[in-house]
Amino acid sequence: MIEPASSTAAPAVELSPRTPAWRHAFQLSLPVGFGLLPLGIALGVLVVQQGLNPWWAVAFTSLIYAGSLEFLAVGMVAAMTPLPYVALTALLVNFRHVFYALSFPLEKIRNPFARFYSMFALTDEAYAMSVTADPKALTGRVIVYSQVYLHGYWIGGAILGATAGQWIPDSIVGLDFALTALFVVLSIEAIRAQNGFAVPVAAVTCALVARLAAPDHMLPIAMGAFVLFLIGRFVYDSRKAKIDA
Repeated sequence: MIEPASSTAAPAVELSPRTPAWRHAFQLSLPVGFGLLPLGIALGVLVVQQGLNPWWAVAFTSLIYAGSLEFLAVGMVAAMTPLPYVALTALLVNFRHVFYALSFPLEKIRNPFARFYSMFALTDEAYAMSVTADPKALTGRVIVYSQVYLHGYWIGGAILGATAGQWIPDSIVGLDFALTALFVVLSIEAIRAQNGFAVPVAAVTCALVARLAAPDHMLPIAMGAFVLFLIGRFVYDSRKAKIDA
């Protein structure tokens, strides 16, 4: 789902063992839903404004369900981007999910079908809820139900956006900049959460270098370089911590 900086951490909710699992999940997911719904609407509007059939909004949110990648996918589908670039972009954008899986309580989900869906629906928001809720009350059913709710908010928002987008006149200027503005705001929030400016500066540098070196392949080059920077920084910080210890 919405990306990295865009993840909405769910506030801690006290869960009572007497409350049904579906209600526990609703209590956990509702605050996050208020953030997912408008983003889903924005995605639905973007789909229609890019000239795609409104049903693409349902397809993106139901089958891809990867937040920021879906916003990128709209443009890539509209531009008929080659599949290798789509696959590489998907890998780079969602690579962080590999680390989510290390601490996500998947072992609590016993049903194999529910476990498969939970792996598919492991978004930033779902992970945030799993680490902020009371571990004793966070059963497998609560986890799956909460993910179903989050998925529903996302799909419902996209349907509303795609429906409304059909009635928005083409003469309205600025909708094509809505996605850019969204990520600018999310980037500002991410920068505020950082200690220092090394990571933001590295991200901008990678983007500028990729733009100058290969404008037609800017996205995969910039993201690949940024991932390498993050890996190198992690290795450097780990070694420095060992030396200081």
